[in-house]
Amino acid sequence: MVGKKVLVVDDDPDILDVVTMILESQDYRVVVAQDGIECFDRLGAEKPDLLILDLLMPKMDGFAVYKELKEPKWSEYQDMPILILSSVREEASRRRYELETGQELGADDYLEKPISPEVLLASVEKLLGRKQRV
Repeated sequence: MVGKKVLVVDDDPDILDVVTMILESQDYRVVVAQDGIECFDRLGAEKPDLLILDLLMPKMDGFAVYKELKEPKWSEYQDMPILILSSVREEASRRRYELETGQELGADDYLEKPISPEVLLASVEKLLGRKQRV
């Protein structure tokens, strides 16, 4: 897993700092963005292996990012695993996305804040390990 690049998108600087520290302790390369618009700027420039995405953010929220990633112009990222990291309960998030888009929120994993470093790392390793086997 050494050297895999992870894009972390969250509007809370404390969350960005903590997640970055946890991931960098395991030799992941971390790129951060504070909203959905910045997320798309970083995607094109950095080509990450994994996206960790908050749902509730200003400018462009995680729901809109997730929906946009399904568009053909982002097709090179169709297989990139997405880990939702949110303070919103998973059932509520899935329901909202379904109501807004008519589609299922098919994130690869969903963790509710606050999370432990062990849980975060286990999820990241599982998602990146799965991606390597594809």
